[in-house]
Amino acid sequence: MNACVIPVAKTPNDYQAFRISPQDTNRLAIVFDPNIANASVTMCVEIFDIGGKTPPNRHQFAVEMFFILKGEGLAHCDGKVVAIRTGDSILVPPTGTHAIENIGMGRLYALCVMVPNEDFAELIRSGTSVELDEEDLAVLQRSDGWGAR
Repeated sequence: MNACVIPVAKTPNDYQAFRISPQDTNRLAIVFDPNIANASVTMCVEIFDIGGKTPPNRHQFAVEMFFILKGEGLAHCDGKVVAIRTGDSILVPPTGTHAIENIGMGRLYALCVMVPNEDFAELIRSGTSVELDEEDLAVLQRSDGWGAR
């Protein structure tokens, strides 16, 4: 007998968003984390304000992938810098010191996946809860025409 696994389905209205530190210029909207996915994976949408940048960071074991949903920026990793824009992706290996920076005229939105979780979801949730605004929801619901390069 085959078991049926019911998938977890969420909409942008279900995402919880956080700012890890009060001075941060980016917010993270959790899509899936170990509590929801029952696996050591964190998936979130990282939202960078104009001029926003993550602090340089690294992960001992985790691989982190970014897929740019909208906007343009720079990806920094171990002294190398690459221009990124809508549709581009970046894969950061374990121990790679990295940062993402918004250099565009609007917000930068990046889908971020980290495997294994390496306490990433817990770090995000330890921050301050914030609301997604109309612009964020328009991008996440694909109602703003994003995708055009």
